[in-house]
Amino acid sequence: IQQVFKQLFYMVNAVTLNNLLLRKDVCSWSTGMQLRFNISQLEEWLRGKNLQQSGAAQTLEPLIQAAQLLQLKKKTSEDAEAICSLCTSLTTQQIVKILNLYTPVNEFEERVTVAFIRNIQAHLQERNDPPQLLLDFKYMFPVLFPFNPSSITMDSIHLPASLNLEFLNKV
Repeated sequence: IQQVFKQLFYMVNAVTLNNLLLRKDVCSWSTGMQLRFNISQLEEWLRGKNLQQSGAAQTLEPLIQAAQLLQLKKKTSEDAEAICSLCTSLTTQQIVKILNLYTPVNEFEERVTVAFIRNIQAHLQERNDPPQLLLDFKYMFPVLFPFNPSSITMDSIHLPASLNLEFLNKV
């Protein structure tokens, strides 16, 4: 069950983050607020179902950071440093793309300046990020089956001759 929810939450993360990276109309402060609220509801649900140890919440980390990026101030050099230290699960390319797509929804907000984006790129140039922008929403985590030892001992097992396993010898 834990593995199923980890996979499901990863897919939610990947599809949502990919939509955020591809749609200018959703890159705004209010979308960041809505995303953060929805993610907190998912985290609360995991706690309620006692699934915190499943790793499902950790798969949402890039989306959490993207929501926070949408909500942070984007003007000064200190803001750039804060963004760089906060967005460790996002690639440089993803951070820059979100900042380029950021669209103010009211007159109190301002567009992100080109100088600010260049400042972010300068701070993040030493990162070795993968070149891909979008997340692979078809990625599948490996399924792990727990080992449950049998109470039957090997010396009590009889192998029928019809199985043609004469090469196996009891030691």
